Amino acid sequence: MDIYSLISQKDEKQFAVLVDPEQCEHQVLKNLVSLANESAVDHIFVGGSLLVNDNLDKCIRLIKEETQLPVIIFPGSELQVNGHADAILLLSLISGRNPELLIGKQVIAAPYIRASGLEVLPTGYMLIESGNSTTALYMSNTTPIPREKDDIAMCTAMAGEMLGMKLIYMDAGSGAEHAVPESMVRRVKDQIEIPLIVGGGIRNPEIAAGISRAGADMVVVGTAIEKDVELIKEISAAVKSA
Repeated sequence: MDIYSLISQKDEKQFAVLVDPEQCEHQVLKNLVSLANESAVDHIFVGGSLLVNDNLDKCIRLIKEETQLPVIIFPGSELQVNGHADAILLLSLISGRNPELLIGKQVIAAPYIRASGLEVLPTGYMLIESGNSTTALYMSNTTPIPREKDDIAMCTAMAGEMLGMKLIYMDAGSGAEHAVPESMVRRVKDQIEIPLIVGGGIRNPEIAAGISRAGADMVVVGTAIEKDVELIKEISAAVKSA
């Protein structure tokens, strides 16, 4: 399965559900994946900024038992590598100036990723100011791009593409008060050729549709679905209609 080719398809917008391994209760997860199967979800992302319990392997195995959808690791640290998934976003935090998250952690993870056999998706990761302090901001020890600075986001994404990243991921962070502004999404998408993923703060179908129309190739939703799993159907329909 060539995951990057699936993500690069230009025929329609894509929707990914983000599963936090900390919330890996069997019946809840089974219900979530069942709804994803029924609702034209394109990918299931698995990962979190802080994992207290060692549930990553269990969570991925349970998901793979219930679906043929691609399972992609969205790692919060270099420890989140598991060969039972299909691919991994190899994130470089290009919005920050923390060298450990630009290249340091990736050096540590590289031999484990190579041994895992996972498809690697080099991703320029950009944290965007969301109105409150998220776990991602605290754990990364970086300053996010201000939400009114579209030009900074645009130039950062351009640089990521020029450096060879295959994806750009703009993230307001888990539990964000505000999603990435549509104007910023539009400005970034106008200047890059590679797929643009946007997540964080997407709480309802209207926000998801707006971000999709602004130029996001893929919308990722996690926290809102944890609170109301039925939103999978509504958000998927909104993204696809965009």
